[in-house]
Amino acid sequence: MDTHAALYKQGKDRLDYLRQFAQRQPVSLQQKMADIGISRRDFIKWTASVTAMFALPLPFSNLVAEAAELADRVPLIWLHMAECTGCSESLIRTDTPNLDTLIFDHISLEYHETLMAAAGWQAEENLENALETYKGRYLLAVEGAIPTANNGTFLTVGCKGHTGLHIVKEAAKNAAAIISVGTCAAFGGVQAAAPNPTGAKGVYEVVDKPVINLGGCPPSEKNIVGTLMYFIMFGKLPALDMFNRPKWAYGARVHDNCERRGRFDAGEFVEEFGDEGAKEGYCLYKMGCKGPYTYNNCPTERFNHHTSWPVLAGHGCMGCSEPDFWDDMADFEKPLGRQLLHGLDATADTIGAVILGAAAVGIGAHAVISVFAKPLEE
Repeated sequence: MDTHAALYKQGKDRLDYLRQFAQRQPVSLQQKMADIGISRRDFIKWTASVTAMFALPLPFSNLVAEAAELADRVPLIWLHMAECTGCSESLIRTDTPNLDTLIFDHISLEYHETLMAAAGWQAEENLENALETYKGRYLLAVEGAIPTANNGTFLTVGCKGHTGLHIVKEAAKNAAAIISVGTCAAFGGVQAAAPNPTGAKGVYEVVDKPVINLGGCPPSEKNIVGTLMYFIMFGKLPALDMFNRPKWAYGARVHDNCERRGRFDAGEFVEEFGDEGAKEGYCLYKMGCKGPYTYNNCPTERFNHHTSWPVLAGHGCMGCSEPDFWDDMADFEKPLGRQLLHGLDATADTIGAVILGAAAVGIGAHAVISVFAKPLEE
């Protein structure tokens, strides 16, 4: 049996397993779609796009459709730690409902402090009941870094005054899978920036189980819902990169898929914001764009219903999906110059000579000369 056939069978078996559990939502996904004017055709197009995002053959779109309709069979517990709630906002703050937000609405969301009506003792009771009732079955999503200094007392949550560190460790014990949503939860984010007085850490550093890291400040709704869908569909973690990020979302360099890549190859750079190059859509590398050092699917998936992303809007990539980006990527409006990132040589001349490739060495030399036409200190 080839790899895709085996994976398809695994997905079918997983969905058959989920069907044994009772429907948690009073209204089916199809009815919710009809209520807000999403057609069956739109749904089929969405399943095809999710399948393509996973780099799977088109027949897997049938599994995506089934998984979406069974999403309410998978309990989701979403915890907020040290963060700004921007990752939740990325998913829920849309001008009109789309299928990404609808799937999130359809899933069995057992606990989410921003969205639930309960508060105080009732909220804590809901969390405790969900952890016990769905032991071993629930998907745990964590948004925000985990303060660990002073035994975690820089963050306490709820009526009982438990630390965020305690809550995450307890919730992780019986989770079927754990997702760190956003760079703060994945790597510590701004809370972990030097000198990091609260000892903020990523979730993977405080639990003893595998964690899926969804880097980004915030990650796109596609990456959040896509990861949920993958787990619903297959019941396991997707293929991960060296930082435990899903390869289907973080497997390509931002620079390589950027719509301004051709400008970089041609040595056409914005020299200052508002100049003619900026108006013509020239490359933003000299304005501090960190796309050559960053892995994410922002250029292809974008944000806000696939509307835009920072570079399209006229500002360089900040590298926000990378570990320690607040320290390693600053100043955000100047090129990095010569330094190491994660043990790799991240100099601009390496970008010109290596990233562009030997076949484009002439263009690469032109680009590098243009980059260094002015001192980096300017």
